[in-house]
Amino acid sequence: MDERSLQKLEYFKILDRLRDAADSTTGKERCLELRPSESIFEIRRWQKETEEAFSYLVMKNKPPFGGMKDIRMALSRTKIDGVLTMGELLDIADTIHAVQKMKAYGQREKDTTYYECLDPIFNGLAPISGVEKEITRCILSEEEMSDNASAKLSSIRKEIHITQERVRSQLQSMIHSNTYKTMLQDAVITMRNGRYCVPVKAEYRGSIKGMVHDQSGSGSTLFVEPMAVVQLNNRSTELYSEEQREIHRILQELSRLVGQHQEELAADYELLVQLDFIFAKGKLAVEMNAVKPVFNEEGYIRLPNARHPLLDDKKVVPISVWLGRDFTSLVITGPNTGGKTVTLKTLGLLSIMGQAGLHIPTSDKPSLTVLDAVFADIGDEQSIEQSLSTFSSHMVNIVEIIQNVTDRSLVLFDELGAGTDPVEGAALANAILENLRKRKILTAATTHYSELKMYALSTEGVENASCEFDVETLQPTYRLLIGVPGKSNAFAISKRLGLPDGIIGAAKDLLESNDIKFEEMITDLELRRRQVEVEQDQIRSLRMELADLKRQASQAKQKLEEQKASILKKANESARDILRKAKAEADESIQVMNRMIREGQQIDMRSLEEQRTKLREKVTQMDQKLAEPIQTPVQRVDRKKIKPGVKIKLTTFDQECIVLSEPDAKGNLQVQAGIMKMQVKLTDIARIIGEDAQGKAQGRKRERSQSAGSFGKAQTIGLEVDLRGMTSDEALAVVDKYLDDAYLAGVPKVTIIHGKGTGALRQAVHQYLKRNAHVAAYRLGAFGEGEAGVTIVEIKQH
Repeated sequence: MDERSLQKLEYFKILDRLRDAADSTTGKERCLELRPSESIFEIRRWQKETEEAFSYLVMKNKPPFGGMKDIRMALSRTKIDGVLTMGELLDIADTIHAVQKMKAYGQREKDTTYYECLDPIFNGLAPISGVEKEITRCILSEEEMSDNASAKLSSIRKEIHITQERVRSQLQSMIHSNTYKTMLQDAVITMRNGRYCVPVKAEYRGSIKGMVHDQSGSGSTLFVEPMAVVQLNNRSTELYSEEQREIHRILQELSRLVGQHQEELAADYELLVQLDFIFAKGKLAVEMNAVKPVFNEEGYIRLPNARHPLLDDKKVVPISVWLGRDFTSLVITGPNTGGKTVTLKTLGLLSIMGQAGLHIPTSDKPSLTVLDAVFADIGDEQSIEQSLSTFSSHMVNIVEIIQNVTDRSLVLFDELGAGTDPVEGAALANAILENLRKRKILTAATTHYSELKMYALSTEGVENASCEFDVETLQPTYRLLIGVPGKSNAFAISKRLGLPDGIIGAAKDLLESNDIKFEEMITDLELRRRQVEVEQDQIRSLRMELADLKRQASQAKQKLEEQKASILKKANESARDILRKAKAEADESIQVMNRMIREGQQIDMRSLEEQRTKLREKVTQMDQKLAEPIQTPVQRVDRKKIKPGVKIKLTTFDQECIVLSEPDAKGNLQVQAGIMKMQVKLTDIARIIGEDAQGKAQGRKRERSQSAGSFGKAQTIGLEVDLRGMTSDEALAVVDKYLDDAYLAGVPKVTIIHGKGTGALRQAVHQYLKRNAHVAAYRLGAFGEGEAGVTIVEIKQH
């Protein structure tokens, strides 16, 4: 890609934003080195990486890269048996810890989706936890080795402490002695050259035997090491030397341990940097609300609702632009500051970003093609040093473009042919566009020349486009209209600003008739376009209403089917009950007859006939009951309240209707539902909207609002809160609100990050947790959770 065109299209500003999204120094460097690829396979892999990172960010929030350090130089020194400093060793331990956190971040319990780019990287991470443990056991900070680093170091430091205590004890007895009190300038013990001394008045130099190590600026005070503690001080010095030798030995051992795992550590670091770079692309996609472009091999570009990524997302007007299918050249016209140059930059910049593996800010499913170069002649490049005019500098660029362009390039011209005589400039611009059209090279050019508008109208493979301008408000709308040439608004704008009609009329007389006809044709096209847009909006609105009516009719039909099924079910249950009772009656009669036969009694036919008659009467009663029509309660509405304009709902049609006429003598009236008018009866009205439903609707609305609020809280509450950098008061205020939200959301366990530091913030948090009613229990983090730098809190469940 041409670096100069990348600069003009502001690609490097995109890289600056990408760099800011990375966490590590090496990851930031890699972001700034990103350049577009010309391999469709590499581009698709890069896009897949960004897509998977985007998915992770949505699913699991930002990855935990904190603590990652650049350890490349330290690892290279271990190859030659170099001794690392305590700071370098701590950086390695922090990086190993970052590997552990990223390994855990890459684990997914419920999601079984395979991420073909990220999963192999996460699986490749192999944290050397033993090295981290040994380093953190031995080293407390960049300047302090732990007493427990070795038994010898612990012994040496204990002896140093005892020796120093003996020195201080002897000097304390000396400075408080009446013998020496008058000889000392102050009753204090000081250090000079690493040795304990006392401040002696100069006139008593010979009274106290010892070594003079320093004197005050005035010479009145000498800092003397008394002979009584010289041997002890000498021993302290020897012990300090032994301590340094032992620390050096421990650093050698730790450096040797790191060297044994140098290749694994280097591989882990490289994988971390790779993840940092990939997730930076994902973060930028989230920030820009961008989508993954699809790359085609047919040589066309389609960008629906594209937004320039460097403009304010809340203010920028999306444009839809396409190129390469029905036409390869696009001539864009319109007023100054109307968005023509932004359109060119958006087209070029999004193409480059896509080939660099970055998602682009458009609506769904944009399509790009692989370009070998994007050539952009944009902006005023007048060169005083080279004595080139604006036209000459543009022409130098155009000559270079014509010589180097291929059929896989994209060419962008801003104000093609401007800066010279209009007639010659228009002719040159026409010839340049024709040359590129014949070579089937994707080209977009902005211009003010009417000749180029006519060229686009009359030439196959070339299309007009314009940036819309509102003459009423004298403001551009920044909408791009492909297929419509831009109209010169000079006369309309001048008239709106108050230029006399006589001057405007004289100017029109100077135009050729062809120019006037062309402007009139453009005006007619613009009027027809706006009329079509209005009609399309009306059609869309009618379609939406029809779809809504269809949906409501479908719901009403489903409701009727459900009611029918319910009625049939109840009828079957009733019939089953009737049969059960009839069978019981019959069984009873049979049992009586059988008993009489067994007992040798004579069957009383009269009694039997009476029982049969009773059973027949019960069946008849059931038949009459089933034959009765089902009475449905009819809600009567006040006839006086049914007037034109009143909103009602019908019993047979779940749709809000507007009354068009008052009920006639038979109770018939006309209503309108959406675009449909119908005649209904007064008895078909279920209720008048606004009488009794308002209170219930408001109550349901409040319930939904409360329910949605609780659900939304549960969806947005994080599982950890970071207090590092806050004062205790600030931190406790944050924790108080956070625990309230977590309790309301029903979160069972959260993590509070307070860091290790001096421990003051941790102590303040723990004191607060003891008093908080929402806390069931809390503990410091275990290994892999953050240890003493975090507190794990269990929330009471309600």
